[in-house]
Amino acid sequence: MHPNDEVKRESTSKAQPIRSAEPPSDDRLTGRHRTPARRNPLRRSTARDGEKSSSRIRSAVASTPVRLTLVTGITCCLGFVAFTESRAATTPTQPLHAALVDTAALADRAAAAEKQAASRAERAPLSPSPTATTPTPTPPAKSKAPTKPPVRKPTKPAKPKPVAGLDQAQMDNAAAIVKVGIKLGIPRQGLIVAIATAMQESNLYNLANPALPESLDYPNQGTGYDYDSVGLFQQRTSSGWGAVADLMRPAYAAQAFFEALLQIPGWQQMSVSGAAQAVQVSAFPDAYAQHESRATTIVAALA
Repeated sequence: MHPNDEVKRESTSKAQPIRSAEPPSDDRLTGRHRTPARRNPLRRSTARDGEKSSSRIRSAVASTPVRLTLVTGITCCLGFVAFTESRAATTPTQPLHAALVDTAALADRAAAAEKQAASRAERAPLSPSPTATTPTPTPPAKSKAPTKPPVRKPTKPAKPKPVAGLDQAQMDNAAAIVKVGIKLGIPRQGLIVAIATAMQESNLYNLANPALPESLDYPNQGTGYDYDSVGLFQQRTSSGWGAVADLMRPAYAAQAFFEALLQIPGWQQMSVSGAAQAVQVSAFPDAYAQHESRATTIVAALA
């Protein structure tokens, strides 16, 4: 022991100051014996833990396998990012083939539309486009009084065509005779007898007679001069055949002849000329036979 150490101890023990019972304060910023500020134990441990973890990380990174792993991962990430950016920059929004197909399809459609429009223009003539017009309101139809159906006039039967060398007037007179005979139920032989008689007596014309001036007042187709005989059958009013006005009507004259024929017994077994002579009592009894053939043709055309 050094002699100075004893002196220091003595001086220290003799001059020891009186300590206060209060704990030292951090506010004592001056003085040689300032109590150092207390440190937080938690803060101290945290710093130490951080230092420990960083040292571990440095030691781990310093190892060769970890370095290779990190370098490989970083390289892969950088390559993936570069590949993605280059593909996004070079790849269009749709495939090039699809874009070319769409363009060709649009061109084909446009060409087809032009051809169709041209063909329509060639087929149909140009016409002005209809303009929309506002339809004018039509007034309500007025109620009409019921009208009577039109009265149809009876149509006249067609005139028969002339046959056997007759004209239309002769054929009309023959038709009037046949019509009356059919109405009375006269057989065909009686019709032929009546037509042959009228052909001999008047040549199938309705004749007036100047000897009876009254006969000229009625429709006629010529004149005859045999006593007071008139009409188709040259019947005499003085013999009781009827009035002049009646005998000038072909229908009445035919009916008077057929009624007289029916009164001849066995007329149907007689010849045409015999039956006609039995009714007419003519001065030329055989003259009726010459008209039998033509009379038969006329009756066949009318009945």
